[in-house]
Amino acid sequence: MLKLFALALTLLVGTAHADDTLHTDLPLSYLEQTQGNARNQPLVIFLHGFGSNEQDLFGIKDALPATWTYLSVRAPMPVDANGFRWFTKTPGDGEYDGVTADLQSSARLIKDFVGKATAKYHTRSDRVFLVGFSQGAIMSYEVALRDPQLVRGIAALSGSVLPVLKAQLKRDEALDKLAIFIGHGTLDQVLPYASATQANEVLTGLGLKPEFHGYAGMNHTVSEAEVQDLKAWLEKSLK
Repeated sequence: MLKLFALALTLLVGTAHADDTLHTDLPLSYLEQTQGNARNQPLVIFLHGFGSNEQDLFGIKDALPATWTYLSVRAPMPVDANGFRWFTKTPGDGEYDGVTADLQSSARLIKDFVGKATAKYHTRSDRVFLVGFSQGAIMSYEVALRDPQLVRGIAALSGSVLPVLKAQLKRDEALDKLAIFIGHGTLDQVLPYASATQANEVLTGLGLKPEFHGYAGMNHTVSEAEVQDLKAWLEKSLK
């Protein structure tokens, strides 16, 4: 989880107060921060990692433009009373992978959520971003690489492109407008740094141009430096 990071970030940049209400009017439960009239504002949707919840990434918004709309989504499958997952990891010590039925089910929910959130907040798909950590990053790849028209871009923080998706990807002109940010720590103990470099190779092989950031000495977390790089990428992607 990233709670310590989120607390530190809030103390450093403390800006707008978040809405602590868990909203349930869309296909997935979520937290929301919006400033007044959200029409045509960029929409950033956070997808947390395994065993965490909708509160975990929400602090990142405090380092991003205050006028944008931010939603932080709860994954559909419980791990414990306060933790959730997007999919079940397949057993074994091989390459990190997920149960296909879980991946497909969660991808459908995220796609439905993105479409309905885009309409609810009166924005356009070319102003919508998914920012995912770990399993949330994996799901961001799953959704955007299969249906790139849904979003402007994705930020994959400490994630990977799973084997089944990798095997099915083909060159597609629809992918050309998809902006991608990859951030990963060199000492990640959950998803190794090679997961990011391999994802980068897969995407560049499809003709895409991911913005790749490796963070020396960082483990399976998000650093302040990564958030600042993310902010710069989001702003640049909207120009």
